[in-house]
This record gives sequence, C-alpha cells and structure tokens, in this order.
Amino acid sequence: MNQHGNAILRLAHSYLHNMADAEDMLQEALLQMLRKAPSFDSPEHEKAWLLRVTINLCKNKIKYNQRRRWEDLSESLACEVREDLTFVWEAVSSLPVKYREVVHLFYQEDLSTAQIANLLNKQDSTIRSLLHRARFILKEHLMEVYDFEE
Repeated sequence: MNQHGNAILRLAHSYLHNMADAEDMLQEALLQMLRKAPSFDSPEHEKAWLLRVTINLCKNKIKYNQRRRWEDLSESLACEVREDLTFVWEAVSSLPVKYREVVHLFYQEDLSTAQIANLLNKQDSTIRSLLHRARFILKEHLMEVYDFEE
C-alpha cells in the first residue's frame, strides 16, 4: 500500500473517473495480492503485477457499469498535478481508453514503452504508435479548445 497505493489509485481513477470506485479498485487489487500471494522477481515486477490487476479490475467495473447503465460523477484527479497543466490532464481524460492508458502509464507512472508493452501484452511498436496518435489527438484538441499556436 505504501509503495504502490498512489500509482494504483491514480491508474484506477484515470479509468473510472470516480474516486470512490478508484478506492474500491485499490482495495480489490491489494486483496487480490493477499489472496494469490504471488512471488515477484523484483519491486518493478510487483508494481507491474498490481497495475495489470488494477487495469483488469477497472475494465471489469466499466463493463459492469455499462450493463447497469450507471453514470458516474466525475471528480478531480487525486494525483498531484501542477495547476498550469490541469487542462492537459483533463484533455487526456477525454481520450479513448486505449490512448488514455498508455499516456497515463508513460507520463504519470514513468514507465518505458517496453514496460507498458509488457504490461498490456502488446508490441513495443504498438505502444509507440498509440502514444504518437494520442499526442496528435491531444495537440489538435488543445489547439482547438485553447487556441494555441504551433
């Protein structure tokens, strides 16, 4: 909890946009770890395992909510974001999940594209492509909404 709690909570919140559900996912991920008691090669492997479990739990929660047609209330991000960049993270939260998850893992969790590829079971080149497309979408969106110049 002390080592990876904030990372798990931020990741869950980036998927669910609801702090109460994100806290539930944090608790559930930690319970999974206690139940399974996996052995890890390194602290990075432990973090990757917890993030993968959190991603799976969040996707299950999203599917559950879609079947139940719940509408979650949006809350502000729990992570420490400099105020001048809040608008960027708001734009990131509007991205489709496949882009949002790689942007979050790359910029917020400081994972390399190889680590993200391993975590998401995708090719490294796919992750780089997703990041490239996400950056392009964000650039277009931010230029349109905030009237930025290149």
